[in-house]
Amino acid sequence: MNKIQCFSCGGLFPQIEGPTHRYMDSFPGCWACFGKVLAREYSDDQYWKMHRLTVDAYAVQHPGQLSPQAIQSVAVHLISICAVLEKEMDIQLTTDLLNEAASEKGKYQWLDLPTSMGELTVFDVYQAKNAEEHAQLVLDWAQTAWNAWSDHHDTIKLWLSEQLTIS
Repeated sequence: MNKIQCFSCGGLFPQIEGPTHRYMDSFPGCWACFGKVLAREYSDDQYWKMHRLTVDAYAVQHPGQLSPQAIQSVAVHLISICAVLEKEMDIQLTTDLLNEAASEKGKYQWLDLPTSMGELTVFDVYQAKNAEEHAQLVLDWAQTAWNAWSDHHDTIKLWLSEQLTIS
């Protein structure tokens, strides 16, 4: 099967026809791979513990086009990643933080996109052989995605600190 590079995350995926997300832009093969990773997480508690970070990493590697929804999505998922990686917040606790951050519409601004979205993609996570490897790959994936947005770390950290003050 032919593989094609996802124009958003840069990963190589099967060139297939199929659905994609309505505002997180990707090729169908990338979106399908993400769906397989989610299915694994939903079906096994050992995989599930990384779910929040999986969604965050995918979202920030697929920021979409300039729109209020895309702005909000990228901002809150970057805030969530920042909380885990920079503040060492428990992954399970970031869902409440993310929901709270998303509740205020129009608060965030569009961030210029990185030239690269990071060295790892959802495909790397998909190849995990067991739950332990999956967890480490999700953590590494989130780190490379976070690093990709380094030009905006100060802004994101400010957003996080404002959110932690509110919570």
